Amino acid sequence: MASLTEVSEATTALANEGPDPTDLENPALFINRELSWLEFNQRVLLQAQDERHPLLERVKFLSIVSTNLDEFFMVRVATLLRKFRSESEALSPDGMSTEQQLDAIRVRTKRMMNDVERCWSDVLRPLLATHRIRILDPADYTPAVEAYRHDHYRRICHPVLTPVAFDPGHPFPFISNLSMN
Repeated sequence: MASLTEVSEATTALANEGPDPTDLENPALFINRELSWLEFNQRVLLQAQDERHPLLERVKFLSIVSTNLDEFFMVRVATLLRKFRSESEALSPDGMSTEQQLDAIRVRTKRMMNDVERCWSDVLRPLLATHRIRILDPADYTPAVEAYRHDHYRRICHPVLTPVAFDPGHPFPFISNLSMN
């Protein structure tokens, strides 16, 4: 068994091998904020793929992944795109340029969305069907479903729609995000 002195010396040696933890200008000490967030979302996706969880919990995890990605693109990626368009050369604390961050985000989200699609189409949706929970594609609608959809739209949706006119003399109206205007 190692003595306390030996453990202390080994710990000091390991600490001396890495970057100086007091040098807060060193990019190696930082994890990219955006990529870290995507890694978190990947862990949520793993929960959706985990067969130990109940089926509806897995569906809920998958919906959380999608909602998180929506917000990520609306806020964080939009901010990066504005920064990119402004031709800012500022690096993130981990030393990545805006373009490098956007490229890394594209690669990771493309892979993640492929995994989300496979999880939904190949696993969760078929499992739901075995429990008599069917999610229909429009091509699968029966005349009765079509009639219900039409009636629902006519009674519930159409009455709350507000027509908005615009022309070259008036600016395009503000359309708020994630809401019924």
